[in-house]
Amino acid sequence: MTKTLLIYEDNATLRSGLSELLSLADEFVVLKASENCLHATEDVRQYHPDIILMDIDMPGMNGIEAVKRIRRFNNEVAILMLTVFEDNKNVFDAICAGASGYLLKKNVSDKLIPFIHDVLSGGAPMSPAIAKIVISSMQQMPNSDYQFNDREKEILVLLCKGNSYKMIAAQTGLAFETIRSYIKKIYEKLQVHSATEAVSKAINEKLV
Repeated sequence: MTKTLLIYEDNATLRSGLSELLSLADEFVVLKASENCLHATEDVRQYHPDIILMDIDMPGMNGIEAVKRIRRFNNEVAILMLTVFEDNKNVFDAICAGASGYLLKKNVSDKLIPFIHDVLSGGAPMSPAIAKIVISSMQQMPNSDYQFNDREKEILVLLCKGNSYKMIAAQTGLAFETIRSYIKKIYEKLQVHSATEAVSKAINEKLV
């Protein structure tokens, strides 16, 4: 099934390159590509996209603020951040604002489409360097109020590293449906409804 996208990127060359890259894959249709995200909320309401590619550093309004505004009324659309930043503040700000994944621009050519697939399959993909920063910045909190068992905590850590359900199944040796069941239990304990919310809560409350 064809998936629709909105692109917000102030670099005209990269913006054009993203559109061309996605156009080569029959599964994607770019509805609009903009140099800023000032009208992002209106665009989301008008076009109802499946995926948004969002730069962080743009004139007028940064991508993190745009994500916050979109999440006030839409928790379904996947939002993949595209940025040159690789520092803690932007990592945490983007993920905690509700970004579905985080990809460095230098990795766009070979990682963009796989990352989009991961997001759509329920994962929260990040570049390896970004995942390392996020996980290393978390502190252990063994006696959380959520009463995760060891397997649930292991799966939550893997989810926070950006793994899709399929990747978690491969790493743990468990069946895909078993992973789905565990993640459903994790969502229930955290009182969230998506991987993005789970990762955000885990980071904010230092659960893993």
